[in-house]
Amino acid sequence: MMPPGVKWLIIINVAVFLLYFFAARTGFASLFFHFGLVPRAVTHLLAVWQLVTYLFLHDPNGVTHILLNMLMLWMFGSTLENTWGTRRFLQYYFVCGVGAAICVVLLATLFGNAESRTIGASGAIFGLLLAFGVLFPDTQMLFMFIFPMKAKYCVMIYGAIEFLFTLGSSGDGVSHIAHLGGMAFGYLYLRSDLFRSRRLNLTGWWQARYREWKLKRAKKKFQVYLRKQGSNRDMQ
Repeated sequence: MMPPGVKWLIIINVAVFLLYFFAARTGFASLFFHFGLVPRAVTHLLAVWQLVTYLFLHDPNGVTHILLNMLMLWMFGSTLENTWGTRRFLQYYFVCGVGAAICVVLLATLFGNAESRTIGASGAIFGLLLAFGVLFPDTQMLFMFIFPMKAKYCVMIYGAIEFLFTLGSSGDGVSHIAHLGGMAFGYLYLRSDLFRSRRLNLTGWWQARYREWKLKRAKKKFQVYLRKQGSNRDMQ
C-alpha cells in the first residue's frame, strides 16, 4: 500500500498538472506563472512562496516530466516514508525542495540569469535518491532504469553527472543545479541535529546553538580569568 505522504504528494502534483495542462490550452496559463521559481521575483519582489510552489508545477506540454518525477517519488519515497514515518519524510522532502530552490536563486543571481523560470519536483526527488543511497547503500537498483548496480554507486554517478552538467551549462532546459542542490541539502540535513530530532523546530535548534556558543564563551572567559589569577600569584 502506498504510504499517505507519497500518495498525497502524487495526487496534488497530478491535480495541479491537469489544471496547468488545460489552462495552457485555453489561454489561462499565465495564472500559473507566478508560482514557478523566478530568482528575480524571489530576491526583488519577495515572492518567497515560489520556493515551495514550483515543486508542484510540471511542464504542461508533455507527460514525461511529471511521469518520471512521480515514478521516482513512488519508488524511493515509499521506502523512505515507511522507514521514517510520514512527518519526517515530508520534512525531508520539502527541505530538499526548498534547498534546491535556494541554490537556483543564488546561482542565477550571481551569474545574471535571474529571469529564468524553474518548475518541477526534481530537486526534492534527487534528495530522495540521495537518502535512499545513504540508507540502503547495497540495495540493487537500475541506473537509468536499465543497468543494475548498488544504490550507493548509482547515487554517486548521478551526483557526478549533475555536477558536470552544472559546470558545463548544457543548455538542455533542465535545472541541473536544482538536482545537485536537492542532493546537497538532503545530505547536510541527514547529517544535522535537525533531522535527528523528533520534529523540525528551527527556533529551538537556533536557541540550542546560541546556548552552546554562550557556554563556550563563558568557558573561555573563565580560563582567561584563571590564567590571570595564576599570573598574579606568581608575581606575589
